Amino acid sequence: MTIYKQGQLQMIKTVFAATVAALLTFTASATAQFTYAPTSRDDVGLYLGGQFWQPDATGVLGAENTRVDFNLKKQQHIQYFIDVKHPVAALPHLRISTTQLDTSGQTTLTQQFGFSDKTFPVAATVNASFNVSYIDYTLYYALFDSDKFSFEVGFSARDLHGDVTVAGTTKISHDPCNDPNPAPNDPCIDLGNNAISSGTIKTDNINPMLFVATSVALPSTQLNVFAQADFSLLNDHRLSDYQLGFSYDLHKLMRVDLQVTLGYRVVNMAFENLNSLYTDLAFKGAFVGLIAHF
Repeated sequence: MTIYKQGQLQMIKTVFAATVAALLTFTASATAQFTYAPTSRDDVGLYLGGQFWQPDATGVLGAENTRVDFNLKKQQHIQYFIDVKHPVAALPHLRISTTQLDTSGQTTLTQQFGFSDKTFPVAATVNASFNVSYIDYTLYYALFDSDKFSFEVGFSARDLHGDVTVAGTTKISHDPCNDPNPAPNDPCIDLGNNAISSGTIKTDNINPMLFVATSVALPSTQLNVFAQADFSLLNDHRLSDYQLGFSYDLHKLMRVDLQVTLGYRVVNMAFENLNSLYTDLAFKGAFVGLIAHF
């Protein structure tokens, strides 16, 4: 057993106390760098925003082994969001945003195509209707937040709703005209063994996403460069939603803080066996928007 004299014990206590103080000082310094502690209440409040977006829709959809390009059309969309920021460092901020992706297209099949419980033959003309929307519920922290630079990170729950429908000519498995004993309620109508039919698959699902956003002010201007992105955290579906653009601050011209935004947005939506739906779609296009701070 090692025996320490009184002077040695006092020295050890002094060194230990100095070490603990240094560690606490370092921890407090590091925490201050990564904690949202606004110096003013200028950034605290309610943010309401919207975007006018007209993306091109490209890609394929269908079943696991048969995915078809339906020549989807460009559509106009209006997106909205609400963002609540508060001065409490320990609690995350809240952001809720909505996105609508509606488009349609048509193609002539070069191979047999199955969708939902319907089968469409070769050379049939089929129409696809893609009506999917989602709401992002995001909790995030502002790790850095100043007039010159901001960086935010958090998690989103992407709540998907909607459906995908494919309609066209299908083969009739039962032809009453060739039935020697037709039923009274099944009269012979010559349809050429074909009929117009449709299959629909629901897209209701919730996906966890990683949320990242940043903004950098350009010196001596009212312009900011911003970027925002959401990426799926599961391998079942490959989802991403990111945008890059400029914002112009109008708060010196009006009583309400306003920003005009202009940028480019890309949404990738690759479903892997979502209720037997498989997609590899991209929605890309420029947007213009407005953000109000109350």
